Amino acid sequence: MLKLVAVSTFLLASVVAGQQDPPQDKPQVRLNYLNVCTPTADEQAVLKGALSRISTKPGFVEDFEISRGVATVKDAGASRYVRLRREFAAQSAWLTAQYTMSMDSSSTIEILVLRLRDPKEFHEISMEARVSADAATPLSVLTADTPPARVRVERLGKGAVALARCEGAEQSAYEPLFKQAADIMAAYRGALGMRTSFRSDIAWLSGHKKTVSSGKSAPSIHKQP
Repeated sequence: MLKLVAVSTFLLASVVAGQQDPPQDKPQVRLNYLNVCTPTADEQAVLKGALSRISTKPGFVEDFEISRGVATVKDAGASRYVRLRREFAAQSAWLTAQYTMSMDSSSTIEILVLRLRDPKEFHEISMEARVSADAATPLSVLTADTPPARVRVERLGKGAVALARCEGAEQSAYEPLFKQAADIMAAYRGALGMRTSFRSDIAWLSGHKKTVSSGKSAPSIHKQP
């Protein structure tokens, strides 16, 4: 009987001790919210500084890489895309320029991404323009020089900074930034050859059969026409 009581006491003490163990550390999740509608003065300075570093007369090496294909998303249908990548000349502070136009049943989207060679200040800057698929064809989007509605700067080790058109928000103070981004995107559409050398690839997005490139989704290396 004494042995039974001793065993019961030991088991009870073990249970109590287990309940008092400190909780195991759980990984923390950090959420960063971007104030894209009304960026602060510091964030505006980051955007302005990044845009000001971009030349509207870029110099590229002769080679380029272009791909096109179809991407499907579950419950969202299919989207056609054309993607062009060019490298800047070795003396440029910029490394690569990548232009993408995609089209699905609802919208046509253009994205220009420029990456720096030395990412101390920031890694890349992107500009995005979007129009309704019913409003314009991909070729007419190029012709109209649709202004970007979103600008985003990615920084290594720091949070991203972004500015976007927001319906109902007072954004008159940001018009110079939107105008600067629009001028840059218009210049790069021309410098990259989207209206000339790669016009038929853009036409392919809306179903035109006559194309220059092979039509494969895998990228290939070409010489500048």
